[in-house]
Amino acid sequence: MSIVRVVVGISGASGAALGVRITERLAAMPGVETHLVVSDAARRTLDLECPPGALARLETLVHRHHPNGDIGASIASGSFPVRGMIVAPCSMQTLSAIATGRADTLLTRAADVQMKERRRLVLLARETPLHLGHLRNMCAVTEMGAIVMPPVPAFYHRPQSVAEIVDHLAARAIDIMAFAPAPLAESWTGTDEAG
Repeated sequence: MSIVRVVVGISGASGAALGVRITERLAAMPGVETHLVVSDAARRTLDLECPPGALARLETLVHRHHPNGDIGASIASGSFPVRGMIVAPCSMQTLSAIATGRADTLLTRAADVQMKERRRLVLLARETPLHLGHLRNMCAVTEMGAIVMPPVPAFYHRPQSVAEIVDHLAARAIDIMAFAPAPLAESWTGTDEAG
């Protein structure tokens, strides 16, 4: 079985549970090697929004946890083959850095590498409402090949809890990476209007 490498970046926006659940789901998939990078602001958000020890637990689930200041890490180079990267949540500061090529942290450098190598980069941009600068940055990264996926929940599967919403969003983000043999997220099947 061939190994699929995926980078998960967690930045400091609210919604740390999204990055946690994506990492958990990737860890449960056979043949997936996950590399994690967490911004300084995300460490604080993980402490505020998740159960105690969330980051330490994540570090046990991944193949490699890279310090955000380690610009020399393997994931900072396009010669290190990965399937792509998911940034969840993606703060507006991180989005701005990616949109403008400011690759001064490992998280933003790894994202920059995905775009230059024409690999998948999925950004769960987390902010509301949005001003024109946010929208322009989303447009810029989209024009460069990234996929902006604001974590907007679907309700057709009738979620009963926040955890179910987070799980569905995590599954959708992984599905966009397009390496799993079958979709993880429950799909819309349409309605039968015949009659």
